[in-house]
Amino acid sequence: MAVEDPDGDQRWMSIHNRFLSETREKDADVIFIGDSIIQALQHTDVWNEWFAPLHCLNFGIHRDQVQNVLWRIQNGELDHVKPKVIVLHVGTNNHSNSPEEIVNGITEIINIINEKHCNTYIVVPTLLPRGQYPNPIRERLLQVNDLIKKQISQMPKVEVVVIDNGFVQPDGTISHHDMYDYLLLTNAGCRKAFEPVYEMLLQLLNEDEPDKELTPTK
Repeated sequence: MAVEDPDGDQRWMSIHNRFLSETREKDADVIFIGDSIIQALQHTDVWNEWFAPLHCLNFGIHRDQVQNVLWRIQNGELDHVKPKVIVLHVGTNNHSNSPEEIVNGITEIINIINEKHCNTYIVVPTLLPRGQYPNPIRERLLQVNDLIKKQISQMPKVEVVVIDNGFVQPDGTISHHDMYDYLLLTNAGCRKAFEPVYEMLLQLLNEDEPDKELTPTK
């Protein structure tokens, strides 16, 4: 569903409409779609260094939940495009849903993507921990990640990429050097989290290319 507009400024719908325009104006090999983790990625050095050269579009919206991303896809955001890979990250904001409900929603999104783009790979990064100290949301996200690994990784042309390792310290805290507000990533945190995604994208984008002859080092 579309989000409610308590502020009355219709920013969410304006962003959605901008994404629709981008699908008609730009060719993308990779589309990132999801929540604030995806949206914030576009404003980092990591995006400019790794992802922009791969011809990526970023369709992330702050605070989006699973049902919001599903609505956006059902309402045109993946029409008029032919990406080779779609990166889907959503679920961290579904506070009122159980882990099973979150994963069922992610599965529904994947099924809709497959209907629109049956030959496209879908990369699903695991959800990141959040909060400086241990908290119930973290525990729920761990359960979501376990279900993602068990259920979604079995789906055809879907690659689950673990990105949540290394953020929780031995004492259970998360450093502001990795997440400046204990949710959104710093440049250093982005590099730690999204390097495995970058490596997976390189693998998927290059898998159909013929092997290149190696030039001997002089």
